[in-house]
Amino acid sequence: MFDSLYANGPAAEGADDLMLFGQFVGDWVFDVINYKPDGLKQEGTGEWHFRWVLGGHAIQDVWMVPPPSEQARSGKPFTGYGTTVRFLDPTSPGRWHCVWNGIASGQVLQFSAGKVADEIILERNSDEGIGRWIFDQVKPDSFHWRAVESKDQGRTWPVQQEFFVRRLNHIGSRERDVGGAIHA
Repeated sequence: MFDSLYANGPAAEGADDLMLFGQFVGDWVFDVINYKPDGLKQEGTGEWHFRWVLGGHAIQDVWMVPPPSEQARSGKPFTGYGTTVRFLDPTSPGRWHCVWNGIASGQVLQFSAGKVADEIILERNSDEGIGRWIFDQVKPDSFHWRAVESKDQGRTWPVQQEFFVRRLNHIGSRERDVGGAIHA
């Protein structure tokens, strides 16, 4: 059963295109800042795990705040967690469908995504406005992620949330994590 869910790498067909999000496969930690409407900031830490799924045709990620180790130590429950499934749009080269499920909030959000200059932008339209989730400053062992939303047809883009992300390990390669352990 699990062989049909998890995959060891990208599917052979479209492997280059699949690496847009495939480059994130592995385990990450992050510092998060939530920007509240009243101007206050809420800060925390989290974990983010990306894996190949569905025969290597998709990538699924799971993130959680706080990370399980902190939750166990402090007794604090998760304040945020969710999962996204990302897969190529077969009718539009270079475009992705992304579906985020906010388990704690009960939200389900659908995005269209692709590379724009040096950023990966996920975009959705709703009655409230235009939402974007943006991966930028992408390096092999770090990246920045932010959620912005425009309620004025794109004139302004207030930041709602930011993740400052650091890699723990690559899946399927021998890499040293930030704690010094070697992962095969």
